Amino acid sequence: MAQSRPLGVAVIGAGRIGTLRARLAAKHPSVGFVAIADRDPARAKALAETTNADLHSGNNFEIIERPEVNAVFVSTPEGEHAAPVKRALELGKPVLVEKPIALALGDAADILATLKTTGGDLRVGYSRRYKECYLRAKEQMIQGRLGRVTGGLARVYNSRAQAFAILQRDPHATPVLDVLTYYVDLMCWFLEGNPPVEIVARGQHGIFREAGYGAHDVTWAIVTFADGAVVNFGVSYALPAKYPTMGQSDRVELLGTEGTMIIDDDHMDHVLYSDRGIPHAYVPDHQVNMAFLGSNTAGDWAVGDFWGPLGNETRAWLDHLVTGQPTVHTTPQQALINLQTTLAIERSAVTGQPVRLPLET
Repeated sequence: MAQSRPLGVAVIGAGRIGTLRARLAAKHPSVGFVAIADRDPARAKALAETTNADLHSGNNFEIIERPEVNAVFVSTPEGEHAAPVKRALELGKPVLVEKPIALALGDAADILATLKTTGGDLRVGYSRRYKECYLRAKEQMIQGRLGRVTGGLARVYNSRAQAFAILQRDPHATPVLDVLTYYVDLMCWFLEGNPPVEIVARGQHGIFREAGYGAHDVTWAIVTFADGAVVNFGVSYALPAKYPTMGQSDRVELLGTEGTMIIDDDHMDHVLYSDRGIPHAYVPDHQVNMAFLGSNTAGDWAVGDFWGPLGNETRAWLDHLVTGQPTVHTTPQQALINLQTTLAIERSAVTGQPVRLPLET
């Protein structure tokens, strides 16, 4: 590899997010080698052809172990993160793994144990941190303009069309573990150093249970933080299939002793209606006639490039690897708190009882 292009990147998992990571990496000026792996060799080959990758395989370890590879994206389904992450860390290769770090505390503990043993470099892809409105919000928190945060709200809505696509990929990737986790991460980031300690949650079964899944249609939780701040979290991914949201419609509120911050991210400010139909970026063969533009969680393709949170996050990590500059990517320790909190929300919703944190593995 030329000195000006020092990165050799492996993308493990050629699904929707892996495809975006690979396409972004292939265009990055510091990337001189790209390799793709997927348990479906045909899908790995197809993505390799799209990105002009140097290598592809149906064997994750074969790609991770290549000497040309010195950075690894793990974009497998959530329940399959542990093995490729651990192998990359054992080889001393930095990793960006998709959120959540795992779906089970045991897998998360294995990853953190390997990280401790190897002294490796691991970050977790909570791309909402790289959406401009939340970056601006974090800056206001750094500047202390709200004073002490006493409470807040974070809720997110989406259609059942996307929820079913996620649940079909992994029935354990419920709206709480797979989506609300973004907003747990945001609130814990905004209230950094002030961890959640108790959860009370309630959920409502219906649409997903009738389809054979255990996920709640609606979940609401009250989370108490160490200093007494109380935050209300809510998620519903059971809105009608043709609802105009193309990813996430969300709202975040922070109430402080010296200020208040409201972040309206529902995307109703940019609406498109088309008789031709508008394809859904996440759900193949699904389209709507009216769409809230900008609601695609990862971002959007426009004028030949990808813009938005996932693009910002991917480029920032690759830049970090080359320059050594710090980033705001979620750390493994922060990701473990997120996982424990979402698991506690689900546990409380099922039992009807408060759940204290941290959870035992």
